[in-house]
Amino acid sequence: MTNIIGENIKKLRKANKYTQKDLAALLGVKPTTVASWEQGRNKPLMDKVTKLSTLFRVSPTDLIGKEKNTSDTSIDNINDLGMHPVKIPIIGTIACGTPILADQNIIGYTTELFDEKPEGTLFALKCQGDSMEPKIPDGATVIVRLQPTVEDDEIAAVLVDDNEEATLKRIKHIGNQVMLMPENQKYDPIILNKENPGRILGKVIKVSYDL
Repeated sequence: MTNIIGENIKKLRKANKYTQKDLAALLGVKPTTVASWEQGRNKPLMDKVTKLSTLFRVSPTDLIGKEKNTSDTSIDNINDLGMHPVKIPIIGTIACGTPILADQNIIGYTTELFDEKPEGTLFALKCQGDSMEPKIPDGATVIVRLQPTVEDDEIAAVLVDDNEEATLKRIKHIGNQVMLMPENQKYDPIILNKENPGRILGKVIKVSYDL
């Protein structure tokens, strides 16, 4: 049985001049755990795959199956780790009056890995600006589940008035008004009401970005 992920971890660890002890400290595991991955005796769980891919600046798919020639092998390895790859449309500007997933709104696709297959309809946005830093940095990819409402303190993608681009904000309900709260305190909240209408597009369920 091949040990693709173990070989990749070892190769990337050495390329970044980490010892097994160094890598273990960064991941919060024992050096013997790193050794067992590299030797193929065990495989890292999803949270460690995510940390490894971020640390080495490669995609989880590349980390898991980069050296094989067929995509089937990569998918098999992902499934072995209990992960589910999902192809998600990336939304750019939103044409007035069109459904969020209309073809003219989609600018590309991203494949994201989940511990469990996510429920509902998903779409992705590219974060622009620093209003949600440090929670969501500029340039991050945000995965959103399509839904018209969210609970207080959840982060949502919101279309304000007739703007063509969704904004990401934390939601607060106050009476008949909805407050869009930025994480970055240098920005003021946005209030949605009859004079400044808007609608929630969905709930943010995942954020991914490069260090």
